[in-house]
Amino acid sequence: MNALMLFWTFFKIGLFTIGGGQAMIPMITTNLVDIGAVSLEEVMNFIAIAESTPGPFAVNIATYVGMQTSGIGGAIAATVGVVLPSVLIIILVARLLSGFMKKRAVSGVFSGVRSSVTGLLLSVFCTLLLSVLLGVNDIFSADSVSPDYIGMIIFAAVCPLAFVKIKGKKLHPFFFIIICAALGVLCYGLCDRFGVVL
Repeated sequence: MNALMLFWTFFKIGLFTIGGGQAMIPMITTNLVDIGAVSLEEVMNFIAIAESTPGPFAVNIATYVGMQTSGIGGAIAATVGVVLPSVLIIILVARLLSGFMKKRAVSGVFSGVRSSVTGLLLSVFCTLLLSVLLGVNDIFSADSVSPDYIGMIIFAAVCPLAFVKIKGKKLHPFFFIIICAALGVLCYGLCDRFGVVL
């Protein structure tokens, strides 16, 4: 995949993604995995890296995908492509449409869009859960299931911590990243060292 194709692909993704970077994951899957530019497993790895590194998720994932498929030129093209629609829309709204934002029809459009974003995020959660923990790459094929038991154990161990409050505040997401990374290194490392296959 060349830099121009990456720019155009991420420009479309940036243009039609509403609701944050996670809402772009189904579009990345459709536009990149389905044409064979990257595998679903690579997308899951990009998501993990993009979520755990500083900066906006959309920019991080575009940069990683671009770098993986076309090197530095691809990273620059994908990053510019995903950011450019937002910049253009913000300029357009600031210049021309600021008066329209108070109109009832416009607020109704945004209410409808928020509902679709909820569905997209639910789709992302289900896709990640099925792919990462159960190894399901094709939901319609029983042969594609290869459960990751270590991942399931880590997920089950860390999930209850999401409900823990310390001094009335929930734990920061960074804590979950660190604890999951440590458990992953420990569990997978021990299994590799002792030749345990789950």
